[in-house]
Parts: sequence; C-alpha cells; structure tokens
Amino acid sequence: MSAPSGTPGRRRPLRRALIAVFSTLSLAAAAATAVTLPANASAPPPPSGWSQVFLDDFNGAAGSGVNTSDWRYTTGTGYPGGPANFGTGEVETMTSSTNNVSLDGAGNLRITPRRDAAGNWTSGRIETNRADFQPPAGGRLRVESRIQMPNVTGAAAKGYWPAFWMLGAPYRGNWWNWPGVGELDILENVQGINNEWATMHCGTSPGGPCNEKSGIGGQRACAGTTCQAGFHTYAVEWDRSTSVQEMRFYLDGVNFHTVRQSQVDATTWANATNHGYFIILNVAMGGEFPAAFGGGPDGGTVPGHPLVVDYVQVLQSTSGGGGPTPTPPPSGNRDAYSAVQAESYDDQGGVSTESTTDTGGGQDISALGNGDWALYKGVDFGSSAARQFRGRVASGAAGGVSGLVEVRLDSRTSAPVGSFALGNTGGWQSWQTVPANISGVTGTHDVYLTFSSGQPADFVNVNWFDFGH
Repeated sequence: MSAPSGTPGRRRPLRRALIAVFSTLSLAAAAATAVTLPANASAPPPPSGWSQVFLDDFNGAAGSGVNTSDWRYTTGTGYPGGPANFGTGEVETMTSSTNNVSLDGAGNLRITPRRDAAGNWTSGRIETNRADFQPPAGGRLRVESRIQMPNVTGAAAKGYWPAFWMLGAPYRGNWWNWPGVGELDILENVQGINNEWATMHCGTSPGGPCNEKSGIGGQRACAGTTCQAGFHTYAVEWDRSTSVQEMRFYLDGVNFHTVRQSQVDATTWANATNHGYFIILNVAMGGEFPAAFGGGPDGGTVPGHPLVVDYVQVLQSTSGGGGPTPTPPPSGNRDAYSAVQAESYDDQGGVSTESTTDTGGGQDISALGNGDWALYKGVDFGSSAARQFRGRVASGAAGGVSGLVEVRLDSRTSAPVGSFALGNTGGWQSWQTVPANISGVTGTHDVYLTFSSGQPADFVNVNWFDFGH
C-alpha cells in the first residue's frame, strides 16, 4: 500500500534496504562489547557550551501515564482530517491507555503494542506539546534519547516499527504538507533487526530533491549489545553554526550519517528548516517500512514487547563551540578479504552518505575531496600478507579534476601503504572497481581511507573496498 502524497511516511526501497542491512548485520555480529549503563540512568548533564531546554527522565509511579504538560497523546488511526493509517499503512489503533503508554516506576517510559482476542492491534504514540525545537541563529540543537528497542526478534517481531523522530511544526493542523515541512527520523527499526535507520525527509513526493519517499538516509547497527537487548543513545544535531548547515545523526556518540544544506536547493532546505519541530515516540505495527522486510504483523507476531525510553532531552548551543564529545566507537572485527561497506565507518572527517542508484549498490560515501577521511576499525588481514586493494568508486568530477584514494594503517598521518588515482568515470553513480598494489600487510589494523588532491573540488564517491593476496 502506498501512502498519499504529502504524508509522513518513513519508507525505504526494498532492494537497497535489504542489501544494506545484511552488510550492517555482519558488522554487528563481530562488534566488541560496549559499556552497559543502568536501565534507569539519568540524562547526562549538558556539556560545556550547551544548555538544556527540555528534559523528561520519565520518573513517576509505575502504571501512571506521561506528564501531559510536556506530552500529548495521539490517538486513533490518523490525525483528524489527515490521511488514514497516518499515511503509512500501519494497522494499529493508537490509545492513551496505560496498557499501551505508561511509566514503569523505574525511570522509564514503555510504549507497548497489544493485540486483542479478535486480532486487533493497539499501541501508543506521544508527541511533545512544544513544537519550537530549533537551533538559535548561529547555534546548534541536539535532540537525544536513551532507548531499548522492543526486545523481540525473528518471526515474533514481524510488523514491529518503533521510532523516535521529529516533524516540522507547520504539519500540525495541516496534515498534508509533508515532506516539504521536514521530518527528522532519529531512530527507526523494523522486524527486530539489529539496526537503526536515520533519515531526513524534505522537498516533494514522489522523487524530488530528497529522493522521496525514501528520503536522505543512513543506517548503523548497534554494537556490543544489540538494539533490542540493551539501551543505546540516539541523537540528531542540527548545526546552524557553519556556512553550510548540517543535520548529523548519532548512535552511541558516533556520527554515522550527515545531511548537508548543500545537498538540496536553497528553497527545499529553507522550507524544511525555517521553523521549529516537535518530537514523537511511537511503536507502529505494520505499514510500508515493515512491508519492505516481509510484512506483518501476522499470527506469529508476539505482542507485548515495549519500546523502553530512559529519557528524552534537548540541548542547545549558541555557537559552534563546545561538546558533546562523541563516545569513542568500539573496535571492529572486520575481514579484510570481504567487502567493507564504505558507509560503515567508525569515524570520519568531511564524509557524507547517500543511496546508490544502481542495482545492488546499497549506499556510498560521497562528495570526497582533499583532506577527507574515513576510519574502519579492526580490519583483520590474517597471517598471509595482503598485497592488493580494490575500491568500487565513481566520479563526476570536472575535466582535469582528480585525486588519490589512499590506504593508511593505524593513523591518518602514517605513510600510505598503497593508493590509486581517479578522475571522471562518467558520473557520480558510474561505478568502476579499481585495483591497486599495496605493501604486504598482516595482522589486525585500523584502516584509514584518505583522499588527497591538488585542488579543493570533490573527486570521488566510494561504495565498498576490500583487500586481496
């Protein structure tokens, strides 16, 4: 079922979503154990240079509802006068019942989908009363939450669609001006997969400058404990402190996806960002996103698994200075001889991600130029030396613009062990797999891809890379 144009949808193309998530899952399975915080950890204090403008720690008596001075319940199967099933094809009825939305008495909010004897689903959706969350002029806004996704996987999770997200304030009372007013999906998940998707929606639908109804999205697996088995921190940072504004998405302090103002035209960006936003927490059942991964819910879906929310806080900074400082990512455990998806970096500088347009491409890191870099931790070369490097790359650089794709080990400033030069390949989505020789490498190393050029123009996109003997 397709949603009406002009409705918030949070949808993904089936082919690209499946390819990208399987590569991400393979990384998660090998990730190192992360530090575990208590289930009722308090929101951290604002770092230096930031102030807190909203906080709910969800402290209250077990079985009580949310604080309605901060939150409102969205009930039914859509907004009054808006599209049916919230425009996404989801099948539940949202309620304000404490069976669906309640505090647990231990400092957490629980949003719990239920199914009655007739097979009808109910769940919960709450929104902040405030719809004015935006950075001050020249400053930054950070919206974050510590969340455990519904702890259900496999066939029992079929149809689950939890989310922590934001909509532009002009959507309230109109209900038909999506995606132009903007949507920021800080966390989405379906089917109990150990993965989160983060997306900015904007422009027009279908298609348009923001590739709707898919939007401009990125994704990352939860490391250590899975997204379902433990708490993780999800955040978006909206930065107005630089000449090119950015929306940066974080998982446990790692900036894994960035949308830049320069990626769309000025009118599209202004329409999506010249106003405040409100925050939403919900668990949908069924709809277009779960449909891309097999559908549901069905008779095998097990109800009663809540989205557990420790806190939601909003911080702002009046300038570009100050924290928060990202949490160091866990070391990886990657096989040098299997394709390393370029968008699965552990850290980066100057890197953005986008969906590829070719069959089987998934995502790539894009708009790479002199001085940009990406880090991939814990790449295992084994005891037999690797002597080749391959990268799947594309370039739409202007005539005469080219640069080097370099491999460095353990430090961005170490000498490259190998590189290849690249100029225009026929377009930014015209992919070639380019080989290069490298000096023999054994053991486990942090691998840096660095990009060098004698001029400032971007010269390459990278889809994946690997090594060979």
